[in-house]
Formats: sequence, structure tokens, C-alpha cells
Amino acid sequence: MQNNYLKLLGIHILIGALIYLLRPLGNFYFYGIFIYFLIRIISAKRQLKTFEIVRACAYVLGAEVILRMTNSGPFYEASKYMVIVFSVFGLFYNGFNKKATPYLLYICLMIPSIYVSLYLLEVDQNIRKAIAFNLSGPVTLGVSALFCFGLKVSRKQLESIVNFILFPLVSTLVYVFMYNPDVSAVSTGTGSNFAASGGFGPNQMATVLGLGFFLMTVRFFYFSKSKIFRYLDLIFVLLFAFRAIVTFSRGGVFTAIFMIVAFIFILYKVMDKRNKSKMRLSIILFLIIGIVTWGISASQTNGMIEKRYANENAAGQEKNDVTTGRGSLFLLEFEEFRNNPFFGIGVGRAKEIRFQKTGIHAASHNEVSRIIAEHGMFGVFAFLILLLAPLFFRIGNRSNVLFYSFYLFWLLTINHSAMRIAAPAFIYALSLLHIVDEKNPLHRKQVIEKR
Repeated sequence: MQNNYLKLLGIHILIGALIYLLRPLGNFYFYGIFIYFLIRIISAKRQLKTFEIVRACAYVLGAEVILRMTNSGPFYEASKYMVIVFSVFGLFYNGFNKKATPYLLYICLMIPSIYVSLYLLEVDQNIRKAIAFNLSGPVTLGVSALFCFGLKVSRKQLESIVNFILFPLVSTLVYVFMYNPDVSAVSTGTGSNFAASGGFGPNQMATVLGLGFFLMTVRFFYFSKSKIFRYLDLIFVLLFAFRAIVTFSRGGVFTAIFMIVAFIFILYKVMDKRNKSKMRLSIILFLIIGIVTWGISASQTNGMIEKRYANENAAGQEKNDVTTGRGSLFLLEFEEFRNNPFFGIGVGRAKEIRFQKTGIHAASHNEVSRIIAEHGMFGVFAFLILLLAPLFFRIGNRSNVLFYSFYLFWLLTINHSAMRIAAPAFIYALSLLHIVDEKNPLHRKQVIEKR
């Protein structure tokens, strides 16, 4: 498995370089992903089909940003739809756990505000696109959660799932380095840095690079056994963390740090004394890498990153709004909920109403305020399902050492980046996996009978 990991890592370093040098290759990459995993799913043995589907979805979420930044695929949200399609395959092959029924209710709670939108959205808007854009993330989450709830995977299979997220993230990392090898040349202020983010949105880039930072940390502490692989993991920890930091978008970095703290705490708690001693040494080494990474980041950004995290501008003056406008957007959406508490203002209308009131075209960065503003009380109940269902699942199933980290990734990401990408939706679903020590674990009683 280790040799295969190195081979796939090398291939994805090459993919990142080739897509940077020849952007049209991104389209071949997109369709290649779909065809490759479709063939693997169809040809897999019955007991392994769902595992292949989970890996397919994991890979797509890792590849989404590099596909978007190169305009690859038929449309902007295509990666989310691919995750939905693969998850539906999983439901077809394996059914869903009856305890996952709240997620069916969650999806149903999204429907009423569609009718509100159809009635109220401005005629000159593309209504279908407005609704599809705003519901693609929630539907991805609902369908993938139905599919993954209680799905049994072994620790070895969990490692493979983590790797399949990481491989395309490594391609993204390579692309960003090639796009902007000299961060110091583009670090002249403390605002989010598009040039250092590969020419793409810093918020989304920091989110996925932060995820790569976390997953390489998981490999270092949990999966990698030989020294050579652990050192390789640390190199990638430094690279992912560095490029996430220099996007100047703080949300993805803070989210990764919270995930790492939760993971290390849970892992340390379940270890015996001998392994705890080794773990402490690993933590010290990891912290040294963290300090080195911050030092490199400060040096490469001409000290601007320190001002960014101190909430200062380039002149060293404190900024008035630490949320960079997100707080105002949240309050505007909460006000719309107060004015329309039952059905909400309708899917996709928050942006339209904000423009009418302020003259500013700005999409929501906060999924919580968006869902309650656009869906009203139905949105409140829908969010409560998402918030509480995994915690009840955890009470009866403590097998997944990554549960709290995955749950935090979803919760924190939707508060700084909404559900712009598929990552928070499917990572949320991965928190619902049941980790076992069986040889062929992917089996469960179906609640959807085959005809």
C-alpha cells in the first residue's frame, strides 16, 4: 500500500503541473475522474461497491477547487452534482440506515422555500440557476449523509479515503506553487491575496489547503508507520499550512487548527501509556514544524501576515471589523428572518434583497444565517437536524477517531465560507462512518428493498 501511495502521490504532483502548464487538460481531468470511478464502481465486487463510491466522492471533493480554478467541467457546480450522483449510486446499491431518516426530513424541509422563490424572484433573474446554486450544497450534504450514515469501513479503508482526498489536494498545492512561487512579490497588503491563492478565491483555497494541512497531520499521527513516510507527511504539513496561511484568508487556517486540536485530544485519550509517550514526542516535533511554518510565512509576506492575524492594515492600524464584513451580512440575513419567520424569503433571494437595500452584490458567507433567512422556521428545523443528528449518532458509536474533527470542519466552514464547495457537505457525511476491524465491513441491512 505504501508503494502505491508514493506512486499516486507522484502522479498527482504531475497532474498539478500539467494542468498549470496546459489548462485545457483540466476538462480531460474532470471527465476522466467521472469515467474512472464509474468503471471502478461498476466492476467492483458487491461488498466493495460502496467503498469505491465513498472514495469516488472523497476524490471529487479534493479535486473540486483545482477544477473550478481552471474552469474545468460543464458548469461551476459540477463537482457537487458528481458527489450527488455517486451518493445516489451508493443508496441504490446499499440502501440507507433507517436511523438516517432525519436527513430525508432535512431535504424535504428545503422544498417550501422553492415555491416562495418561484413566486418572488425577479423576472430578469435566471430562477433555475439561482435555486440550483443555493440548494446544490444542502442537497449534496443531505444525500451523502443518507448514504454514509452508519456505513462500516475498516481503519485501512479509512486511510484510503483520506488519501483519496489528499491526492487531488496535492495537485492543487502544486498548481498554486507554480502559479505564484514567490509570495513576497505579491504581499503588499493585509487583504485576502488572490495571487497567492493561485488566482482563485482565497476563501475557498484556504479551506481546501487547510483541509490538506489537517489530513496530512492525521497521516503523521495516525496512519503512517515508517519514519520516511512520517517525515514526508511533515513536509506536506509545512507546505499545505504555508500556502493556506499566505492566502490571507484566516477561516480555513483556524478551522484546520481546531480540527487538529480535536483530533490529537481524542487520539491521545484512547492511547495506552507507552503510545502516549511516543505521541508527546510527535507533538513536540509537530509544534516545531508549526513554528517554522509561521516564521517562513511571516518572512515571505514581508510581515504582512502578522498584521493580518492581529487585525491590522498594512500601516499597522487596527481594523474596525474583524469579520471583514461577514458580521454585517449575518445581521442583514437575520433581519430578513425576523421579517419572514415562517417560510423565509425564498431560496436565492438573500443576495437579491441585499442588493436592493445596499446596492452591494455579495453572496452570504454564513450558511446558518442564509438557511434561516431563506427557509424561515423550516430552515431552523433543518439546521437543528444537521447540528444534533451527528451528536446523537456519536453517543451510540464512538468508533471514528476523526468524528469531532470532521464535524468541526463542517460547522466552522459553513460559518466563514457557507457551502460554496462540496467539502463541508461530504466531510460532514464522513463523520457518520462506523469504523470496524472486519475484513469485508461494507455491509448493512438495507431498508430499501431491491425489486
